Amino acid sequence: MPRHYAIVPAAGSGARFGSEVPKQYIELAGRPLIHHALAALCRCERIERVWVVLSPGDEWWKAYDWTSIGPKLRAVFCGGVTRAESVANGLSSAGGVFDDDDWVLVHDAARPCLSQEMLATLCDELADDPVGGILATPVADTLKRADAEQRVAATEAREGLWQAQTPQMFRYALLRKALAGNFALTDEAGAIEAAGFKPRLVRADASNLKVTFPADLRLAELILQGRDA
Repeated sequence: MPRHYAIVPAAGSGARFGSEVPKQYIELAGRPLIHHALAALCRCERIERVWVVLSPGDEWWKAYDWTSIGPKLRAVFCGGVTRAESVANGLSSAGGVFDDDDWVLVHDAARPCLSQEMLATLCDELADDPVGGILATPVADTLKRADAEQRVAATEAREGLWQAQTPQMFRYALLRKALAGNFALTDEAGAIEAAGFKPRLVRADASNLKVTFPADLRLAELILQGRDA
């Protein structure tokens, strides 16, 4: 029976939103932003262990108390220059634990609102999938392509377009092979696609947002508060 593990790449400093604190450590609902993503994964009964991949020079991690998340969490200080390199290094660091057909869920450190329902749906829908897949949402808005002067150059058809989210879930051996040397890719699905496979799209919703701009923090807080109410 394949097991489920998770990797959270968090080696980059990210946007600092005008402060000295790296984005993943900015406070959200009384906790560091990354705490919420890690806690969601560790709460999932199917996931046996969660590795957070940090920069070798990370000076922030040890300033916080992570014990409330529980015993599944492991911090490894082997992050790379890019997301893909950090994931590959994390997989290598934990390689003695995995079997080739075990599932690996890779999740963004800056997606604090992942629900247990979305996690369960991802695992259920991909349980027997030969490739794996990702959480995603169909594009709902009209898409405009800008020119160099930030004027509309074209309107793009949105039919068939989906916005990728995380976790992205693939077999350990397939993911590690696909990532080998492909460190410029921005997500794991891109590496799987480059290897000639077609990941499955598992429908999620907009509440699984990625904190990219300062205004996203307030929206994320409202989502988390709504679940606690």
